[in-house]
Amino acid sequence: MGDFYGDDHRELQSRFGTRELADRLEEMIIKDFLDDRDQAFVSSRDMVYVSTIDNQGFPTVSYKGGDPGFIRVLDERTLALPSYDGNGMFLSVGNLVGNPNVGMLFIDLEHPHRLRLQGSASVSADDPLLADYAEAELMVRIAIRRTWVNCPRYIHRYQKLGASEHVPRVEGETPLAEWKRLDVFQDVLPPKDRGRPEREGGIIAIADYEGPASDD
Repeated sequence: MGDFYGDDHRELQSRFGTRELADRLEEMIIKDFLDDRDQAFVSSRDMVYVSTIDNQGFPTVSYKGGDPGFIRVLDERTLALPSYDGNGMFLSVGNLVGNPNVGMLFIDLEHPHRLRLQGSASVSADDPLLADYAEAELMVRIAIRRTWVNCPRYIHRYQKLGASEHVPRVEGETPLAEWKRLDVFQDVLPPKDRGRPEREGGIIAIADYEGPASDD
């Protein structure tokens, strides 16, 4: 067997009588590549959950969204993920610069299915793939170490109502995040956003802010 399980996993497997089952599952589902079905699934996703490790050793999980296909399958062992404008904290990408270990969860909430992935990430500001993504600031490439599909029985079924208008696209300018119009941020906005609040609805006093408007 490989190094997928550690001593703590083994102790629990022995306690609950699942060690032989765990070994069989490792033999059957753990791969170091994406097969054709996996590649089609990843390429169809418009969201992914990304787990990274911060400078203090704590794990953190972030939702990343885009149009279907924004996660690019470069080959059976390599993915590409664009980093779009966020809140300026660069938590996920900054974590990956310091520690390239990454986990990813791809999930279909309408037709329950999920795929998990572990790998090593590299971050680049001059990756040639950036030219294919409107407004992408950085490109993350993931070298796959392990993938596996999990039982979907606990996935609740949800239906997508619509795509976010804030996903960068070639046609038209992406709307400014509403929180960037708050008065408390005007003196610290990055250069690319300065002046936009005045042009796009005006500055909002934080005392009057009630959060983003609902589409309902």
